[in-house]
Amino acid sequence: MSEEQSVQTPRGASAETIKRLEEEGEIAADYLEELLDIADLDGDIDIDVDHGRAAVEIVSEDDGDRWLRRLVGDEGEVLDALQELTRLAVQAKTGERSRLMLDIAGYRRGRRAELTGIANEAVAKVRSSGDRVTLPPMNPFERKVVHDVVAAAGLVSDSEGVEPSRHVVIHPA
Repeated sequence: MSEEQSVQTPRGASAETIKRLEEEGEIAADYLEELLDIADLDGDIDIDVDHGRAAVEIVSEDDGDRWLRRLVGDEGEVLDALQELTRLAVQAKTGERSRLMLDIAGYRRGRRAELTGIANEAVAKVRSSGDRVTLPPMNPFERKVVHDVVAAAGLVSDSEGVEPSRHVVIHPA
């Protein structure tokens, strides 16, 4: 296994913040490397700083690696659980809550593209009708993607409801 690191400096982020996020990524990578060893799975770990968060991805040379994709689960529920465990491992080492994002085999990257399309369609509906549009329930990662797209389009969105039925409502500005 190997670790690859690239850093995209968030605007206005201090050197101290970048260093802290890089440290989170390193701790997460160590934790995930041990997990992969225990599960006897092959995968490389990429570390990044993206949008003010540590971002770690488990990748494989074989894009269709079905064993690694098992760590994603149906609709990403295993990935969400592994992300929480990884955040807890980082918190145990640093003493601070982590907002680290974990991706496995490009699942979140693909889901982000899909959600961007859904959000853009909803934005178009709001603009054409002037009415609110309510999207189906989504996990926090998915809602964040939608909120970002809506904000970039100049509209307003809110999360409503309680987990697991929490959803995004988009309305005119």
